[in-house]
Amino acid sequence: MLDNYFNFKENGTDFKTEILAGITTFLAMAYILGVNPTMLADGGMPASGVFFATALSSGIACIIMGIVSKYPVGLAPGMGLNALFTYTIILEMGNTWETALAAVFVSSIVFLIITVSGLREKILNIIPNDLKLGIGAGIGFFLAFLGLKSCGIITSDPSTFVTMGSLLYPPALLALIGILITLIFYVQKVPAAVFFGLLATAIIGLIFTFLGFGAGDMLMPSIPKQIITLNMDTTLVGGFSRGFGQLFSNIPNLIIMIFSLVFVTFFDTTGTLMTIGRQCGFVDEDGNAKGIEKAFLSDALAGIIGSVCGTSTVTAYVESATGIGIGGRTGLTAIVTGILFILSIFISPLILSLFTSSVTAAALVIVGILMVSQLREVNWNSLVISASVFMTIIIMILSYSISIGIAWGFLIYALGTIAKGRYKEMGLGIWILAIIFLLYLFFGL
Repeated sequence: MLDNYFNFKENGTDFKTEILAGITTFLAMAYILGVNPTMLADGGMPASGVFFATALSSGIACIIMGIVSKYPVGLAPGMGLNALFTYTIILEMGNTWETALAAVFVSSIVFLIITVSGLREKILNIIPNDLKLGIGAGIGFFLAFLGLKSCGIITSDPSTFVTMGSLLYPPALLALIGILITLIFYVQKVPAAVFFGLLATAIIGLIFTFLGFGAGDMLMPSIPKQIITLNMDTTLVGGFSRGFGQLFSNIPNLIIMIFSLVFVTFFDTTGTLMTIGRQCGFVDEDGNAKGIEKAFLSDALAGIIGSVCGTSTVTAYVESATGIGIGGRTGLTAIVTGILFILSIFISPLILSLFTSSVTAAALVIVGILMVSQLREVNWNSLVISASVFMTIIIMILSYSISIGIAWGFLIYALGTIAKGRYKEMGLGIWILAIIFLLYLFFGL
């Protein structure tokens, strides 16, 4: 029955290979189970509730992707999107986490409409490709900064605003060791390098604690009294429904939130699914990927599921390439990944105790490095482009806000294009966005 549904022979795979690929993809993505609760907790959300929402929504989303699109793609709360959710929408813009979840719900509905209406290609052509690359790289820098800050490697300073903390501070030293170990794993092309890097870091952290180095510090990993649990923290489930009042009370802020979420989700998903489709051999000579629209539909539904469960936007993960690399070619790979995410709910005390911010810092830095690498594709010969990309990145980091960085990038691009007398090349969409961002930056609307 599975062979008939997934066409194993036609896709050059078999049942055993798909199972192994699903396990591999899960291991490559499992770091999100530690990272996401740590990040969203900064926005006032209970870590145990975020863990449950992360595992449940990821599991459901992976299973839907496998059944509907038959793509071997794993999904989970997106890196970058969780930073946008916490540090921009909640902390910088002053929204409650309920409002932020409501914004995720609405943005996912918008993404669903874009997907089913066929507007994807038109929107892709509106935004300059170099600006997309710059925003993606900026988020990478931002994630790395968050990781370094969360463990004490980077700290505040009254004279210089930020400075390097003491590397002998146990969480900072552990994070530094974790970054180096994970980087070595990546260089050696170890499968699921981030996950095994986190695991190695957690074990070293436990040794530190056992020897009395950093014992009692909340940032250091520890062994919980209870490893397996049947008690699920469902406090965040359905919480998005309480956020609609504040969400629609300020329309300009609503536009900024929804645009930022849709923008990052849209281009992150497009790049990931096209890359995965190409790796699986689903893309033809004209660049069209077989079944890509169903994959986009599954991804849009995943965002809605994530908001209902109580987490930031759930989206496709490029780490799915690890499972594909060992032969995964069908939706069964994604289904196996989803089942493992759901099963991880029962060991939540262990994961939350091991994957503290000093451990997950390595994942943020390494993912940031990978995201920054796309800068090589930017047209640095154009001053307008280079200025736009530079301002996007530097403002995103220094303002501690992804949306403000995006706003600066669009404004600099619009002004530079007008100054060169090429304003006719700017589509209506760029003009509208430039005006909205102008009002947002100067008047805080």
